[in-house]
Amino acid sequence: MELLHEILPAAGKIVLLVNADNPNAQADAPEVQAAADTLGQRLEVLTASTDGDLEAAFTTMVARGAGALVVKPDPFFIDRRERLVALAARHAIPAIYPLRVFVAVGGLMSYGTFFVDLNHQVGTYAGKILKGAKPADLPVQQGVKFELVINLKTAKALGVEMPFRLLQVADEVIE
Repeated sequence: MELLHEILPAAGKIVLLVNADNPNAQADAPEVQAAADTLGQRLEVLTASTDGDLEAAFTTMVARGAGALVVKPDPFFIDRRERLVALAARHAIPAIYPLRVFVAVGGLMSYGTFFVDLNHQVGTYAGKILKGAKPADLPVQQGVKFELVINLKTAKALGVEMPFRLLQVADEVIE
């Protein structure tokens, strides 16, 4: 929310897109709502769990005057990343995605887990288990490194001016 607010302070309504078929779909909604409230942004949650739902969600976003989109991490959305990015471009809706793979296919920006670090953690755990450690005895860990990726070509096409500060702190800038 903060990243979108930094590039689009007057976005007005921001849509959080979630997969209704995912039991964890609404888990983060209260935190995202609190962040939107703090930033003075209006938040609306829309759901999509089929290809038809994606089309309908974007039609609803446009009809309700959405100024930006946050896509929640979900395998359904990752599998349809090219479609999601194309819909956002067609409707000129700036969006932030959970993974760099969205930005690599033309999405505006992503902020999410750095999977190289996560894969390293998985390998470390696998090694410990192969050496005899019981999985139940290993502590639960979360990813600790996140990456910000920005696509300047998409920003230009959307008429979005990227603040210099974001370009400086970005892990990758696609031109």
